[in-house]
Amino acid sequence: MKRALISVSDKTGLVEFAKSLSALNFEIVSTGGTKKVLDEAGIKTIGIEEVTGFPEILDGRVKTLHPMVHGGLLARRDKPEHMETLKEHGIVPIDLVYVNLYPFKKTLESGKDHETIIENIDIGGPSMVRSAAKNYASVTVLTDPADFEEVLKELKENGDTTLETREKLAAKAFRTTAQYDTYISTYLTKRCGEEFPERLTLTYNLKQPLRYGENPHQKAALYESEKTSYSIVYGKQLQGKELSYNNIQDGDACLSLLQEFEEPTCIALKHMNPCGAASSSNIVDAFEKAYASDPVSIYGGILAVNRPMDEDLAQAILDKKVFLEIIMAPSYSEKARELLTKKKNCRIMEIDMSSPYTAKRMAVTMSGGLLYQDRDLEIFNESDLKVVTKKAPSDKEKEDLLFAWKCVKHVKSNAILVAKDLTIAGVGAGQMNRVGSAKIALDWAKEHGIKEMVLASDAFFPFDDTVALASQYGVTSIIQPGGSIRDEDSIKKCDELGLSMIFTGMRHFRH
Repeated sequence: MKRALISVSDKTGLVEFAKSLSALNFEIVSTGGTKKVLDEAGIKTIGIEEVTGFPEILDGRVKTLHPMVHGGLLARRDKPEHMETLKEHGIVPIDLVYVNLYPFKKTLESGKDHETIIENIDIGGPSMVRSAAKNYASVTVLTDPADFEEVLKELKENGDTTLETREKLAAKAFRTTAQYDTYISTYLTKRCGEEFPERLTLTYNLKQPLRYGENPHQKAALYESEKTSYSIVYGKQLQGKELSYNNIQDGDACLSLLQEFEEPTCIALKHMNPCGAASSSNIVDAFEKAYASDPVSIYGGILAVNRPMDEDLAQAILDKKVFLEIIMAPSYSEKARELLTKKKNCRIMEIDMSSPYTAKRMAVTMSGGLLYQDRDLEIFNESDLKVVTKKAPSDKEKEDLLFAWKCVKHVKSNAILVAKDLTIAGVGAGQMNRVGSAKIALDWAKEHGIKEMVLASDAFFPFDDTVALASQYGVTSIIQPGGSIRDEDSIKKCDELGLSMIFTGMRHFRH
């Protein structure tokens, strides 16, 4: 007769699995609450105290940490001396372990007090899992009910699991304990106030494999962390084919910009840069203005609004007859859903926009390492905002400047953005020099007959050439961080040409 040890916090599928093991001639050793559930289901079990000869102590903190348990898990079946040692001490080998751990993460998320959180740090569970996984040559270790079917199938057909399956399950077991330890260490590290500890451990769960990555020859998958608002990862897809890697990247960038705004706003985005954006008193007007920002680049792009999608807005989108990869909104009326089904190839996403996304840190991987930094969640500090020119911007210009500043923050550096009437008038993104970015943005505005606009720059002007160029195109006011050793040159140029300029004191590079 083979022996299985079962000790679980989450009882999902427990009784059915244990019944199947009993039918396959396994005797079952169990603990505490798990034993009670199995006994009530009429499944014969052996209490852990009968195995260890020692009662549970310290409020259950110690019950399975015993040689009678770990000897049975760790003994190598291919070593006669190991098996002789088991016989000498009356230790029965354990052939299968099913353990899931105390719900530490769930306890943490529920807002329990520190003492309760600490008591939900599992010690015995991870120890049994690690012992069983180390000895996977002989022991089958389970940590997930999703693996029951495969294990039971092999046991029925072969009398045992295959080495290949045991190795796969062992790898999963170690991933499970590693993630569990990450939750604990992250909690305690944050509690201690350590900003950047000597070791960084991050953990994510697989949400879905993707068809491919940025290009068809690249494999890719999407992993999720904690559920949050303004997230395409946790968005509800109502229509359309599977999201691609590039869709997800663009969708995230689009939502990052959209969450800067409280007023009705529409964002159009392509290749990680906004190609259209507008705020207005109503969402249909915001869409019309955002579309007019760049009706060419929006083709094949992403569209997001921060107000419910109603029939009027859906019809306005359909009237443009433009292909969109994704449309995102906080909700959709029944009629809007019906209308948007006409855009068969468009992915329709419902996104939680109930609160801002406030995750503090972000990571970027590279060859040999990882960069870890605070997210750029601020716009500017009010105390640093100041008019630096003789002429001050008008109230209307201030409104457009703030709109442009929010938008340029989400444009790839070097970034220049011009705006008018709370609408993007032109974008210059990712050029190697600032004047080049400015010329792209300004030429687009000129081509569409836009004058008397404002200009935003994500970083300071090293020279006064951008100011001079902007004036030629009809820019009347500028917003930029300031901080160059030649700031005075740009200020003087603005005064000379009759422009107003505001310094924010905060740079927004986006590489």
